[in-house]
Amino acid sequence: MDADVDGRFLTGHSSGGWATLWLQVRYPKIFGGTWSTSPDPSDFHDFTGVDLYAPRANVYHRPDGTPYPLVRDHGKVLATFEQFAKLERVLGPYGGQMASFEWVFSPKGKGGRPEPMFNRDTGDVDPAVVAYWREHYDIAYRLQHDWPELKPDLDGKIHIWVGTADTFYLDGAVHKLKAVLDGLHAKSDIHFVPGRTHFDIYRIGKDPQGLTKQIAWEMYAVARPHSKLKAAGE
Repeated sequence: MDADVDGRFLTGHSSGGWATLWLQVRYPKIFGGTWSTSPDPSDFHDFTGVDLYAPRANVYHRPDGTPYPLVRDHGKVLATFEQFAKLERVLGPYGGQMASFEWVFSPKGKGGRPEPMFNRDTGDVDPAVVAYWREHYDIAYRLQHDWPELKPDLDGKIHIWVGTADTFYLDGAVHKLKAVLDGLHAKSDIHFVPGRTHFDIYRIGKDPQGLTKQIAWEMYAVARPHSKLKAAGE
């Protein structure tokens, strides 16, 4: 909106939700706020349900041997983490959602390709790769360790919406991120929308893009705090 921090905003959904959160936390003096929806995991203690920091972590199976679910339709599990990861193999070494995380988060391995975070055959997590992920891309970790430095420029700028029935279990990481922010006594605006999935989070009433409009007005209120212009019905 303006060439000024109070008129330069971020918004994104899913992987875009994670990217906008990361940009806001990484460059708090540049951006005046992020309005992120259904973000990919922002706390790797809950990576779609898996604690990547747990001893002998495995993304396929819990310690009791039961499979980790990854895709759901409300209460019905549509795919496990293992099924999803192995289906991606048919796309080759460059394709798929799980590979995309590694291309963004992992250190470079042989030939310039990213180090895999987990073994595709067994599901075993590589703790050295996860340690790199934590230092560079775990948003909650950065907040916890750098909050005194971040607070003056970041406090009150994080806005998140996620459904309690998120298709990919992304609400879990948002709960953990909120707990971190609350523990820091940070100002944040986080909404858990009852019953909404990854794909209907923007609907308000009969308007499928109601949240888009609400976000736009909230951004406008930051950029133009003295304006008398308001959304219809206010």
